[in-house]
Amino acid sequence: MKKVFDYIIVGAGSAGCVLANRLSANPQHRVLLLETGGSDKSIFIQMPTALSIPMNTDKYAWQFHTEPEPYLDNRVMHCPRGKVLGGSSSINGMVYVRGHAKDFDEWQQHGAQGWDYQACLPYFKRAESWYLGEDSYRGSEGPLGTNNGNEMANPLYRAFIEAGVQAGYARTDDYNGEQQEGFGPMHMTVKDGRRCSASRAYLDPVKGRDNLTIVTGALAHKVLLDGKRAVGVEYQCKGKTHRATAERRVILSAGPIGSPHLLQLSGIGDQDALKAAGVEVQHHLPGVGKNLQDHLEFYFQYRCKQPITLNGKLDWFSKGLIGARWILNKTGLGATNHFESCAFIRSKEGVEWPDLQYHFLPAAIRYDGKSAFDGHGFQVHIGHNKPKSRGEVTIKSADPTQAPKIQFNYLAHQDDIEGFRACVRLTREIIEQPAFDAYRDGEIQPGKDVQSDEEIDAFVRQAVESAYHPSCSCKMGEDDMAVVDSNTQVHGIDGLNVVDSSIFPTIPNGNLNAPTIMVAEKAADIILGQPALKANNAQVAIHSQWQAVQRSTEI
Repeated sequence: MKKVFDYIIVGAGSAGCVLANRLSANPQHRVLLLETGGSDKSIFIQMPTALSIPMNTDKYAWQFHTEPEPYLDNRVMHCPRGKVLGGSSSINGMVYVRGHAKDFDEWQQHGAQGWDYQACLPYFKRAESWYLGEDSYRGSEGPLGTNNGNEMANPLYRAFIEAGVQAGYARTDDYNGEQQEGFGPMHMTVKDGRRCSASRAYLDPVKGRDNLTIVTGALAHKVLLDGKRAVGVEYQCKGKTHRATAERRVILSAGPIGSPHLLQLSGIGDQDALKAAGVEVQHHLPGVGKNLQDHLEFYFQYRCKQPITLNGKLDWFSKGLIGARWILNKTGLGATNHFESCAFIRSKEGVEWPDLQYHFLPAAIRYDGKSAFDGHGFQVHIGHNKPKSRGEVTIKSADPTQAPKIQFNYLAHQDDIEGFRACVRLTREIIEQPAFDAYRDGEIQPGKDVQSDEEIDAFVRQAVESAYHPSCSCKMGEDDMAVVDSNTQVHGIDGLNVVDSSIFPTIPNGNLNAPTIMVAEKAADIILGQPALKANNAQVAIHSQWQAVQRSTEI
């Protein structure tokens, strides 16, 4: 195999696939893409309804776990990350949420110059092919297909939206457009009935390029340095150690766990942590692995009076029919992730933009596919999405096969605790609206006995799960704890970039696949030295009375 390249990309996930596509578009660029996992062609990855399977399968996901979380009654939390072509975009729930415009303005305020909403919006548009066509906010010619699944055929989806309006909240036709705040249809990365992962969208069309080399089954051991310059990557493949040289840049796209860990394995990070792990310090950069953030959520579950939920489709015969229809024509319940309506609201007055997110599901069921009870039910996934708690990814050993220590410190900040109290009380009020009278048949979880602050806090500590959105562990900025600058280059190391969700300065209000792809699109232009796309001045809605009111049907 060739040993010398212009660009080496570590990780064929949501960001790495974008970079491989864009950097290899020039036939003069020799590009190497390294991925530890293998093919993403499994029916369980491609069929949207099977989303819980790859996430919980060792072949397709790193099955990371946290240290005992001290503010969650010392629970050990599951933190799966993609280990397959497409990375976490091949194992995720396919929900397409960009985040609020203010989330990206916040990035710029944290020192990520040129990453405000108006600068990022053109790259969201470039990435996307929105099934309803282009407008000021949505793209129609990009690789990433997005739609609304089965158009909310189940009446429970629309009941959720109507209940929100009855509770005094706004309606929004497109939360990824002008107005995030409100209740409306949810969008997913599904195209022609199949999961539209970053691998399918960006990598499949260009795999035949002569100047793009893709190596699967390759575990990166470290970045090779010549003084303060990255010159290549050492990796293991099929039991042998290989070294590949990068004449221009090494780009880490190994994700919010993998990228800081690989920097640390390479001797780049906090010197005390490196020494403790037996790694020779090459460059003291104390922010590596710090600032770790994630979204938590829990399921608010109700029994359903009518037999119209997915709980009636969990037997093997029904699953077989759903699978057969999907295999034959890629339609039906197999062609959706089942999250087809949603909401973004503010937890209290004085919050400028939404900090709570709802995914509605016409079933009462866990991510592992197990029903929580016998009978029909529905649930909303609800979480406080602008956490102030911060964690860390820390190397344990110089052995690259040993997972790092992961500690999120979930709910360490009092504001996060209060945010989840709002989740319980506001959700209960919404589901009690008349729109659900024909369907609602008693609360399963949390249960009517959970009312006081203390009871809610105890329930949340036991019930919350990760929403699988780790990020921010190699943050972009210029302060002492920043890891990369606004050009995504590692501070103090030439020729080395990090491009994935680890470089987010703060976590956006929403799922992270869309902003990760956007970041890679924008970073590709920066790395190639191409002019940035022209800023888009499309305006976004902010509640006119956000300082005084928590909700209103008029924004």
